[in-house]
Amino acid sequence: MDDELLELQKQFEYAQQAKSSIRLSERNVVELVQKLHELHIIDFDLLHTVSGKEYITPEQLRHEIMTEIKKVGRVSLIDLADITGVDLYHVEKQAEQVVSGDPGLMLIQGEIISQSYWDSVAEEINERLQECSQLALAELAAQLQISSELVTSVLEPRLGTMVKGRLEGGQLYTPAYVARVGAMVRGAARGITVPINLSALWSTLQKLLLEMDGATGVAVEGSFFQSLFNGLVKEGEVLGSVRAGAHWTPTNSFISYDALHKLGISQPVQFLQSRYPEGKHLVTVFVHPSMIEILDAATEDAVERGSWIDSLSVLPASFGSQDASKILSLCPSVQSALKANKALILGESYVFSNGFVKDVYDRVEKEVESFGLSGSSGIMPSDDSYLIKEAKVGQDTNRSSEASETSSESGHKNVLEKGSKKKRGKSGGNVKSGATESGADDTEYIPTKSKKNQKRGKDTPPSQVSDSKPGAKKDGGKLQEGNLNVPSEEWVIQKIMMLNPDFEEQGIDDPKTILRPLASYMRPMLINYLKEKRKALFTENAEKMKRLLDNLQKKLDESFLNMQLYEKALDLFEDDQSTSVIMHRHLLRATAATLVDTLFLNLAKSFPGPLSKRALAVIEALEGKQVETFMSAFKELAEESGLHLKKLDKKLERTLLHSYRKVGLPVYGDTEIWDLTSQVSAETDPVSLLAKVVSLLYVQVHNKALQAPGRAISVAVSRLKDKMDDSAYKVLTDYQTATVTLLALMSAATGDEQDCSSDRILSKREHLENLMPALKGLVLGSSQS
Repeated sequence: MDDELLELQKQFEYAQQAKSSIRLSERNVVELVQKLHELHIIDFDLLHTVSGKEYITPEQLRHEIMTEIKKVGRVSLIDLADITGVDLYHVEKQAEQVVSGDPGLMLIQGEIISQSYWDSVAEEINERLQECSQLALAELAAQLQISSELVTSVLEPRLGTMVKGRLEGGQLYTPAYVARVGAMVRGAARGITVPINLSALWSTLQKLLLEMDGATGVAVEGSFFQSLFNGLVKEGEVLGSVRAGAHWTPTNSFISYDALHKLGISQPVQFLQSRYPEGKHLVTVFVHPSMIEILDAATEDAVERGSWIDSLSVLPASFGSQDASKILSLCPSVQSALKANKALILGESYVFSNGFVKDVYDRVEKEVESFGLSGSSGIMPSDDSYLIKEAKVGQDTNRSSEASETSSESGHKNVLEKGSKKKRGKSGGNVKSGATESGADDTEYIPTKSKKNQKRGKDTPPSQVSDSKPGAKKDGGKLQEGNLNVPSEEWVIQKIMMLNPDFEEQGIDDPKTILRPLASYMRPMLINYLKEKRKALFTENAEKMKRLLDNLQKKLDESFLNMQLYEKALDLFEDDQSTSVIMHRHLLRATAATLVDTLFLNLAKSFPGPLSKRALAVIEALEGKQVETFMSAFKELAEESGLHLKKLDKKLERTLLHSYRKVGLPVYGDTEIWDLTSQVSAETDPVSLLAKVVSLLYVQVHNKALQAPGRAISVAVSRLKDKMDDSAYKVLTDYQTATVTLLALMSAATGDEQDCSSDRILSKREHLENLMPALKGLVLGSSQS
């Protein structure tokens, strides 16, 4: 068998390679084909191509037609004639056979279109529809280059399956858009309480849709509204009757009691309940349950969306706010939302979701927090007078025992103290600003000293003496609303409108009518929030003030006691007027100036009334020549400021002298403090050593704490002559003379003589350094003994 096949292949190959000795022309070929056809050797039909040079069988033509259809699913007969090269007549004839034999094809308007093509078109239309919500059939027909009727016939069997939409009035709509328009139709129909021509209603809805959709919206035909309306009537969604397809007479689901009174029915509620037992009686109207269902659906939607609704906007115009409140209580969704804390009813007719209220409240609370505590919006005071008064009351209570001791003072002094108290509230207001300008970190208001059982004068406003009453402390802790300067209802309304512009954008004539109940609900919470914030702020500042006040009092006590101690040493030089003046001025400019700075930086830079006069007197005394004058002025200033200054008694003097001897001159800040003995022992500067030795000698000899400037050291040394033995005194005077000589040389070292003076200065300094051990031994030995 294989050998026979191989032989046949060889013969076939030979026949193909062999050259024909006879060649036929095209005409001979045509005649030959005709002859074969007449002899029925070719027993099938042959079709000529347009060129006349080719034959094609009908079967092949149909095959090529199907091939072209399968490519895109749609092909024109004219295009098929060009592709196959066969006359249009034969193409049309064979196309009819192809279409008749395949139910998935259709021949229309000179085109063969398959069902798969319509399926793909339907998918594309559905995608566009979901994006745009609505499409016009005329637009689709123009794009597909077919008639609108054909588009309709193609889409109708595919609606709900491949195309998720509804075809109505030449428009294609998505279910969501249909539901939206249907809700509009239902709401409009339910809101009508008198007979109306439906065409006028549809015209109004068309304008509303155009305003909502803008330029992208497609004009909705009245037939679409009418179709939706007919469906609502059929389903019982709206109650009434349609006459001539255009006149709507609603069936009112409510009736007012006044209407029945006019008809002579004296007991309308009983009358209606006997005839309509399913009805519900409100304050002024009697309603059908369908009215409750309508409001229930609207409020449920508002709560679920986290929004709000005015029930009167859903109810007929004849309903009042009391009717709205009553019917809301009958809505199941409202009651369940209230129980679940999802909604609340404000102003009888307004239903707000808790989410919406919380969002608004949080934003208004931030406004209060941002502006209220700083005082910039006028909601709360900008100063700390409230906190200062509270701290003042607390401190005055602790000092009541001392105040009682001074109750027997002269009437003139009492009047002065009362007058000063009237100003202290204002001075407290400047504490913070004054402290900031001075750069002190621990500045606080110093409360004034109170008088027990002090009475209010005739000209004193109640607000200025309220803190002096026994109940002032207790009432102050309650943060009364009058003192809190709380936000008004109008302020809250304005903030809500500013933070939620939707109220104005919704076209509401007067948004305040809606916002007032909301503001009334939120205002107590805002006031409570402010009270808590101020309470926390007061507690924090009160603790800080207490620490600062204690620190200030400690500093003043230490400095003032030291000042009194140094003042006693001045008595040793009263017989020498010139030296006494030097000693007084030195004490004023050194210790007294530091004492005044400590007080001023912790009060304020400006003082009102009598406090200002006392402060000026202290400044003038600092520039004077008498320590006694300064001490008197400083005591008056401290008393006016409500501070207590300790007096130096014998016991304190002994304690301070011992401390002075051990600790030496008080040094504040971060500088290390040594006692005088240690300072003398560790001193390496020969010039500085002399002043410390003299101070230590005065403690040892006179039991006085001396502060002497350099100009008074020689006098101070001379006053020790009778108190020391000759050898010790000679060591002291020799050292003092050498120190004066060294200082004179250093002062005179100028110009060309500087080199020579330097040698002399070094020589004198070496001499002093050699004397330092003897001088130290002089005082350290005495101290140790």
